[in-house]
Amino acid sequence: MNNKRFYILIILMFLGVGSLFAQQLLTLESALQIASRNSPDIRRSLLNLERSQESLNAQNAALKSQFSLNLNPIDYSKTRSFDDFNSQWFTQESLGASGTFTVSQPILLTDGTLALNNRFGWQRSTSDFNNVEDRSFSNNLYLSLNQPLFTYNRLKLELKELELDLENANLSYAMQKLNLEKSVTQFFYNVYLAQMSLSISRDEFTNTQKSYEITKNKVEAGLAAKEELYQAELNYATAQSDVQNKKVTLENAKDQFKQYIGMDIMEEIGVMANVEALPVEVDLVKAIDHGINSRMEIRQREIDIETSQFQLIRTKGMNEFKGDLNLSIGIIGEDEKINNIYDNPTNNPRVSVGFNIPLWDWGEKKSRIKAQEAVIKTQELSFDEQKTQIVLDIRQVYRNLQNQLNQIEIAKQSEKNAQLTYEINLERYANGDLTSMDLNLFQTQLSERKMAYAQSLIDYKIELLNLKIQTLYDFENNIGIVPEEIIEKRQK
Repeated sequence: MNNKRFYILIILMFLGVGSLFAQQLLTLESALQIASRNSPDIRRSLLNLERSQESLNAQNAALKSQFSLNLNPIDYSKTRSFDDFNSQWFTQESLGASGTFTVSQPILLTDGTLALNNRFGWQRSTSDFNNVEDRSFSNNLYLSLNQPLFTYNRLKLELKELELDLENANLSYAMQKLNLEKSVTQFFYNVYLAQMSLSISRDEFTNTQKSYEITKNKVEAGLAAKEELYQAELNYATAQSDVQNKKVTLENAKDQFKQYIGMDIMEEIGVMANVEALPVEVDLVKAIDHGINSRMEIRQREIDIETSQFQLIRTKGMNEFKGDLNLSIGIIGEDEKINNIYDNPTNNPRVSVGFNIPLWDWGEKKSRIKAQEAVIKTQELSFDEQKTQIVLDIRQVYRNLQNQLNQIEIAKQSEKNAQLTYEINLERYANGDLTSMDLNLFQTQLSERKMAYAQSLIDYKIELLNLKIQTLYDFENNIGIVPEEIIEKRQK
């Protein structure tokens, strides 16, 4: 059966001709597209990725030259003071305005800060001590350097942490997309199986209805006992109830599916899929090698170790011996006239060096370092365990795939046998050689075998998808999920 005829059959079987235009038909591909846009998990992962990206952007922007202007448009004060030398009180009044323009440049290489500052101001001061009023403009232009000594580079450490955080967010997003594909596929096939189960129950109800009519005619003709009619009526009611139950199960599966992919719960949908499964050749050695070299969880464990190393650096920086070097050089000019400020400038060099010398911390730093080293060892153990678990998972999926192929063949033959058995016994029932109860057992057996065959096909498809997630390699199309250049870069 080609795909076109198969899809037409699925539509007619599960949705009914009358409801074709009332429902939105979804394939697995279209469901994945909807989920990638609307899924809450994907949206949360994207927001986390955006947070990491913007944090790194902000840090990179902070490493560029920063311009600031600080204005003090008015500064007025009036004070009363006592002059010890002349033994008299005097009043001093001051009025001024100033502004400071600063260009600050962080130095990533040394964790220092280089700044160019210019402070311009005007001031008028009067005092009744000598009845003198002073008016002047002033300008202070200087270049300063602040450089930490004998300590770790905090700027580099923060930048590297943010870069790793962004990489981790990208890995988490990629993993979430794979997990989304797996979950959407599972929900999709749940709806498909519910549709198929409903269709089978309807067929079973139709057959039961025919059996009921045959039994009724036999009883009326005196060819069968009334007990046969009672059993046929019970079978008829049970089949009718089963159809209703399967409808409820289908609607519940649809609601769960729509909720997960982010669709409107009130929207009517149906799914169509080709569940024919073709055997895929899988090389176990290649699968394990590709999984170890490309699985994103491995890189995440490496990031955890690197992050723990950064925390160890910070811990070692507690109560450390460190220093600060401050240098500045510039000129100050002052005059009553603004044009003459630098007629007689004054140089103002400044140098200061300070040290922090820890003396005794009662073993706090030593204990904190040991605690962080234990964290690092734990992360390293998690890294080794992750690699072992990846190998175990791939081997398990591989064995499941091989076993599932056998289950498909068994289920296929079982369905075929159940169909032939039912047809034979239906003829026996029509000839009066079989009771309605016995026929109902064969009908139930056929329905179970049909569902088992469909389930085996879907299980194989899901295991193939699971192998793709475990190895990050698509064996159906023989292509890797992670580009080769990224794998090669990670191995260096």
